[in-house]
Amino acid sequence: MSRGLSRRSVLGGVAGGVALLAAGAGPAAAAGAAREPYVPLAVGGGGGPAGSDRVHVLRIGPDTAHTVLVMVPGMFGAANDFRLAARDLVAAVPGVQVWSLDRREENLADRSGFRTADPAAYYLDGHYRSQDPAESGFVAGWGLARTLADLRAVVRAAARGGRRVVLGGHSWGATTAMAYAAWDFDGCPGHRDVAGLVLVDGGVLGAFDGTGEPVDTSPEKVKERLAAVEGGAVFDMTLSAVGLGDRAESTQIWYQLAGWYAHRDPDGASVLQPRMPDALRPPVPVTNAGLLGTLVDAGFGWPNDISVHSGHLADSGDPRGWVDAGITPLGRVAEAYAGGPEPAVWEWYWPARLSLDLDVTDAYAETDTARSLGLRLRHAAGLDIPLYAFQTSYAKGTIVSAAREVVANSRIPRATYETDNGMNHLDPLFAAPEGNTFTRTLAPFLRGLLA
Repeated sequence: MSRGLSRRSVLGGVAGGVALLAAGAGPAAAAGAAREPYVPLAVGGGGGPAGSDRVHVLRIGPDTAHTVLVMVPGMFGAANDFRLAARDLVAAVPGVQVWSLDRREENLADRSGFRTADPAAYYLDGHYRSQDPAESGFVAGWGLARTLADLRAVVRAAARGGRRVVLGGHSWGATTAMAYAAWDFDGCPGHRDVAGLVLVDGGVLGAFDGTGEPVDTSPEKVKERLAAVEGGAVFDMTLSAVGLGDRAESTQIWYQLAGWYAHRDPDGASVLQPRMPDALRPPVPVTNAGLLGTLVDAGFGWPNDISVHSGHLADSGDPRGWVDAGITPLGRVAEAYAGGPEPAVWEWYWPARLSLDLDVTDAYAETDTARSLGLRLRHAAGLDIPLYAFQTSYAKGTIVSAAREVVANSRIPRATYETDNGMNHLDPLFAAPEGNTFTRTLAPFLRGLLA
């Protein structure tokens, strides 16, 4: 992974939650699926192919809960981002259920290969159905307005029966949650729909400034990017810079494959190593777990926003295995990255228009540029619900400083700010419960809302 990748390429995307494997699932997996259903919800028309006018939510925790925490994944992330953390939260806070969102773009992915015995052959030999950008002009309309309309359908479904809804997200998912709170839904402020906000390593008002990668949202640059989208560049292609393929979905497929094999056969010789590009192939033979470790661990020099603190390759062995030595055991990452087929850990086809809209949302006001894009961010000053903000080492402190600015310029009655500089951007999603400062500090915030 190049350190020169822009922030947009990795905002929460290399993330996912624990998978219940469809192929060969036994009674325990079936019982888990019953407790954690993956539910489709119909949403408004978006002009896409049949079956795309829906989103999905992964529901974790009891249906009898009176509070629902709706979580939005970050860029290239999917519903499984939050399964592990959600299980820990549900265990710690009785009365809470967690819903994790899969955006409508997930309907475009062909995940059937993960039902086969040899997913590597299915995907790396080109047998899967890839979404052709030339036939995907409808995605040009899948920006923030479309995403928030879909998210509102989820929030309203969660609120049925008088239940309290708390809205949050990770990375750009946190930005999305903040946009929802300030959005004008035909005269109704979005924050009226929710009882609290949860920001995990993301937000607005310069939340990502500490990464050292500012985004140009000048009118000229916005017009240039909008013209590119309307001209056919509908998918955000920045993950292609990783070097694992030149299609919108290439990197996501490789990471999910690495998780699949590491979860199924961690100690076996890596299936993927011989097929990796030369620049990314480990120089010594490694196990399936060892290969996944090289793709996710901070010790191998990957950027903060796509890495965790897991461990290191064994000093010996042929092939070399993985040694856990950090807050995020590789087994948890493997379980997470293994993917579905459904729900999965990756969003394959992130809309370039959504990237543009979220960049402009950082100003958190209905500026001339925001109005030109149809972004109805009219109610930031009226926010009057509790807020929780958590930051890792990723943005060097600007997540919390930006959250404090939001609070200072609104009517938010109370806020909780937490920091763990021993974590990288993805550690809060996968870290073991005893080492996860995020879940341990969010739990009392949620209890306070229930009181």
